[in-house]
Amino acid sequence: MFEKLLVANRGEIAVRVMSACEELGIETVAVYSDADRDGGHIEYADEAYNIGPAPASESYLDGDEIIEVANRAGADAIHPGYGFLAENAAFASQVEDAEGITWVGPSSDAMTALGEKTNARRIMQDADVPVVPGTTDPVESAAEVRELGDEFGYPIAIKAEGGGGGRGMKIVRGDDEVEDAFESAKREGEAYFDNDSVYVEKFLEAPKHVEVQILADEHGTALHLGERDCSLQRRHQKVIEEAPSPALDSELREAIGNAARRGVREADYTNAGTVEFLVEDSVASETQRGEGGDAAEPQFYFMEVNTRIQVEHTVTEEVTGIDIVREQLRIAAGEELPYTQDDIEIDGHAMEFRINAENPANGFAPTPGTLSTYDPPGSLGVRIDDAIAKGDVIAGDYDSMIAKLIVRAPTRERCLERSRRALTHFDVGVETTIPFHRLMLEDETFRAGAHTTNYLDETVSDDDLAAAVERWSTAVDDDGATGSDSTNDLVVEVEGQRFDVAVTGDIPRAASSNGGADAGGSATGSTASSTGSAGGQVTASDAVTAEMQGTVLSVNVSPGERVAQGEVVCVLEAMKMENDVVAPAAGTVADVAVTDGDTVDMGDPLVVLE
Repeated sequence: MFEKLLVANRGEIAVRVMSACEELGIETVAVYSDADRDGGHIEYADEAYNIGPAPASESYLDGDEIIEVANRAGADAIHPGYGFLAENAAFASQVEDAEGITWVGPSSDAMTALGEKTNARRIMQDADVPVVPGTTDPVESAAEVRELGDEFGYPIAIKAEGGGGGRGMKIVRGDDEVEDAFESAKREGEAYFDNDSVYVEKFLEAPKHVEVQILADEHGTALHLGERDCSLQRRHQKVIEEAPSPALDSELREAIGNAARRGVREADYTNAGTVEFLVEDSVASETQRGEGGDAAEPQFYFMEVNTRIQVEHTVTEEVTGIDIVREQLRIAAGEELPYTQDDIEIDGHAMEFRINAENPANGFAPTPGTLSTYDPPGSLGVRIDDAIAKGDVIAGDYDSMIAKLIVRAPTRERCLERSRRALTHFDVGVETTIPFHRLMLEDETFRAGAHTTNYLDETVSDDDLAAAVERWSTAVDDDGATGSDSTNDLVVEVEGQRFDVAVTGDIPRAASSNGGADAGGSATGSTASSTGSAGGQVTASDAVTAEMQGTVLSVNVSPGERVAQGEVVCVLEAMKMENDVVAPAAGTVADVAVTDGDTVDMGDPLVVLE
């Protein structure tokens, strides 16, 4: 086994890997950027090294610097976590070539073979795994995409070859959308995966998204650990995952699991990975029913392989009792898996809720800020994976995830109720996705397990989300607050009964000076400054300003150009999300204050209209 391991990542996944190392007696090395000087993963590690400025391209994506730190620290293994360099085959190859350092993951050859989506499709076809109709080679032009649209029929999906998790995927519903979608997919592929190649697939309108967790060692054993259902998605980003899938019967479950095993064997794959499928239930109409009224069998299609640990690996751990990260380490050290496929049993039901710093009432826009409150739930069946504490700052440099709430129970119905209880007791001082999750737990379609990948985008309205935030938000600052007033939380006792009171503005002298309210109760509180909608900055009255800290991906207008209300004037990237900035009213562009690649703060002017 290894003596010292470097985790080439940050946040909760870094702590998750370190916890497995600690149980195995492996010392850990953390790396951090300037933005993460106070990160929770640093505190957990045995030692830590700064690897550069806040931009990921200058720190967490700097493979040369990470390997240099590993050598300085005397690390004999590197675990990439997920994101950043986790699926970068070139970095894996660098680690493999570094003397005395082991890569904890699949071989760089397998990563290359499966990371190129078109090549992965060919491998799966060779393994007799069904794939969605589409191209097996990259497409080179928008004109070629139009030809494929005519061949397959719209809608089609343009996908970045190195993409995943919805990044670099654009849905095209007609010829007029091809040009913009093609360029956008290529741009995202280049920005997120350093690969602007794209391919085209037939887009399935309403599938279930089911993925299979696999483990494979170097001694010929390849196992699947059951499946996860990731169908609840917003803009192709997973938001709630569960295991097992409520959509599969035992026959289909076995078929998908065996297909995943065949596929990874064909690719000569080792370590942990996830084979993702789309499951299309074709029982919608009476004409699709077989003799005797039986429903037609659902069909499944290979989508992609994630050659790393997944965010949602936790729910598989909860229902199988297998520590997947521990097995990753053991496999990388050359040890055999201690299980056969017959040993793998699914016990109970688990769900994972991604607690992100995003405001569901504002298009899920990122909400960076200071956690004046952070109080996660506990008790039976509740697991929290995080690397954060009260008082920490949620910056806009990386993704928006604060924590993962994982809930386990004997049945799905009890898991839903236990999840409701856990979310009720989860307090975070910035706007988060918690109100959205609570809304889903009251949604009959989700509770029935009948949701598909397009359910959220097509069914849940902005009004529903706004009402959920109004009802269940735990953020300290009131979205309706204006100016520079602060919000203060007070705990007050009146005749022995406790009340929680929020005061906007200065705390009354009686409460702040003697610790009590006029009624004679006691009061304590903490103060957090209101962020406001424009950071309190003074800008031109007709300026379109940044609603968040971020990086300008593209500027779509020029001085003198006439724009319509709602037209996109520029695109900001914040917390790994693309955000369209639109004109609030029709006008003429008087000035453009930013260029591609600029970093902006909340309230900074972007475009001035007149």
